[in-house]
Amino acid sequence: MTSTLAAALADARTAGLDRLDAQLLLAHVLQRPRSWLLAHDTDLLAPQDAAAFRAAVARRAAGEPLAYITGRKEFHGLSLQVDASVLVPRPDTETLVDWALEHLGAHEASTVVDLGTGSGAIALALKHARPAAHVHAVDASAAALATARANAARLHLDLRFHHGDWWTAVGGQRFQLAVSNPPYIAEGDPHLAALQAEPVMALTSGADGLDAIRRIVADAPAHLEPGAWLLVEHGHDQADAVAMLLRNAGFDAVCSRQDLAGVNRCTGGRWVAMQSKQSDTTRAASPHPAA
Repeated sequence: MTSTLAAALADARTAGLDRLDAQLLLAHVLQRPRSWLLAHDTDLLAPQDAAAFRAAVARRAAGEPLAYITGRKEFHGLSLQVDASVLVPRPDTETLVDWALEHLGAHEASTVVDLGTGSGAIALALKHARPAAHVHAVDASAAALATARANAARLHLDLRFHHGDWWTAVGGQRFQLAVSNPPYIAEGDPHLAALQAEPVMALTSGADGLDAIRRIVADAPAHLEPGAWLLVEHGHDQADAVAMLLRNAGFDAVCSRQDLAGVNRCTGGRWVAMQSKQSDTTRAASPHPAA
């Protein structure tokens, strides 16, 4: 049965999709901008387009992320390729990118590492905004790295990719800035049901969700230059715990940044070489400190 665009969108709403999702899916099927739909709602859908749209609606109604169906997601001004091998980039993660950019001079050739890069969203956004930076992207998933490499090639951004588990992938190297959006949801969290289409290894991390962050913080000193910052995204209620991990590991200037909803979403600290800290402690304890 032939259908108009307006009727197809109405059917999608009946299937449970919200108006924006339905429009974006139809625009994707027709390879048209969403604005084009508004002036063509009485146009007839070709049978093959109608079938493709119905299939896309069924996938979305079953809970599959819109980005997986369209294969694209906007992040920090970049259009990224995404698939089921990577977490869908969230707007809140732009908070981490914006904070990292504050620590990167516009023309400084700083060395940066993104741990658990996934689609490459954070690393690519940093490289795009700071072309002089040397940005390294790490992931334990070969499939995720393939997606990140494809994004880098399509965007003509030069990243250095490393396959491995957190810091072990860049052994022997030191960085001036480290960023990470690691898995931080507790295993068994009831919210996981709504995220079942996304890779579990990018979502959960131990009974309290902090296992990955513990490893990242504990191993960071061996891979950071003195004065380097480590910035980590985390759950809505984990800021205090992450701040404690950073302080206990020897970081100073520990603080948090809020996301778009005003929730503390990222926490970071500055690494100060232990030798310098020990010297300061020795001088403070000396009965005759140097002038």
